[in-house]
Amino acid sequence: MRGARRRRCVGFQPRFLYFEPREKAKGGELRNHDANEKILNMEELESIRLKDYLLMDQAEAAKRIGVSQPTFHRMITKAHRKIAEAFVEGKAIRIEGGNYEIVEDKTNAPVSPPGMPPGWRERKRGRGRGT
Repeated sequence: MRGARRRRCVGFQPRFLYFEPREKAKGGELRNHDANEKILNMEELESIRLKDYLLMDQAEAAKRIGVSQPTFHRMITKAHRKIAEAFVEGKAIRIEGGNYEIVEDKTNAPVSPPGMPPGWRERKRGRGRGT
């Protein structure tokens, strides 16, 4: 039998907790889809933030959250799957729940200009193979 799961460390509070698809109706006005929701917990959102937004490597991100690399891999895979399902099937995403505590963000990530991804000056992604 498993013991109590340790609390995961999350370094930020999201500004929004709900995202929903919209489509243009006749006349150009927006209307809501009748969609189910996918629940993304705070640890999954933090894994997305660290790996995909701040471009941390998996080992560093796992250490930051306080889990092993295999556990981190399961978390981010689950988060990617939920987001993909929501986008493809037109479902809303609700951010809630989890077993976490808010901690000081020690990533020291530089702030990027609006509209630019983190690390945009470094050009680490997509470079290095023959260019």
